[in-house]
Amino acid sequence: MHSDPTRRSAPIPPWYDDLDGSLAEGWGLLVRGAADRRSPMHTVAVATVDAEGLPNVRTVVLRAADPARWRIRFHTDARARKLEELARQPAVAALAYHPAAKIQLRLVGTARVLAGSEAAAIWAQVTPHGRQCYRVAKAPGEPIASPAEGASMDADGADRFCAVEVEVASIEWLYLAAAGHRRARFRRDPDGPITGEWLVP
Repeated sequence: MHSDPTRRSAPIPPWYDDLDGSLAEGWGLLVRGAADRRSPMHTVAVATVDAEGLPNVRTVVLRAADPARWRIRFHTDARARKLEELARQPAVAALAYHPAAKIQLRLVGTARVLAGSEAAAIWAQVTPHGRQCYRVAKAPGEPIASPAEGASMDADGADRFCAVEVEVASIEWLYLAAAGHRRARFRRDPDGPITGEWLVP
């Protein structure tokens, strides 16, 4: 098969062979993902461990990403099954992929459900449209007789709102490139420095 002379390879980014730069690029995509609903990283897949010890994964909206503290945050209904799972086992894994950037991020960490003034401050910033999700009378995943029944509302939603913050312990980073893929793993020790190493793609 002959190559297409009109097709050009993407330019090599400056962080291509730079561990620190690659990590910064990954966090930058997460930060933009949390702020921009059009970003492919505005939604991420989050996996928890169910009552039988099996993985349970779903898509959530990324609401915040903090590179300085290695934290990400998503919101959920207090009646959701994931809250029960996190109470038993707070370990979580998250997967984000940006097709245009060709970067995949796999994050592993420990979840904490925010409460009190922390949760109240976040709830105050939730838009009226966003609050509708928490006003639904039925719990997420509860059987219903018809789709319309799932839209019935009965509260203002504040007591059903939960913000979940994940303290990230490790990030596995993958960049897909015609010139050669790059893969790395970064670890954060709460009492020590961030370390990184290249991996075979």
